[in-house]
Amino acid sequence: MPEKTVPTTPDGRYIVVRGRLWRRSDPGLPKARREALVQDLMRARRAVRAAKGEGGAALAAARAAVDAAKHGLGERGPPWWTDGAPDFNRHLARNTPYAEWFAGLEEG
Repeated sequence: MPEKTVPTTPDGRYIVVRGRLWRRSDPGLPKARREALVQDLMRARRAVRAAKGEGGAALAAARAAVDAAKHGLGERGPPWWTDGAPDFNRHLARNTPYAEWFAGLEEG
């Protein structure tokens, strides 16, 4: 079965999932650092799943670990690009400067 690809904005800053922009990881991260952070993220997501039944401190700690990994990857926190462009993370693509590009995807 072929791997499903998600659309990536022309500038490479976001992917689009169900019409919403999600910031991509910082492409400037060294490979080893990126791999370690992805491992941390996957471990933290498993911990969230395991703690959902418990709630409380275990769930909070697991969610904090997810947040820390995402910050490290550049998916949250200050944008990783340096040209001063605004961050449209979590915005609907149709309500951003990417609207025309996104409309072209929907037509295709």
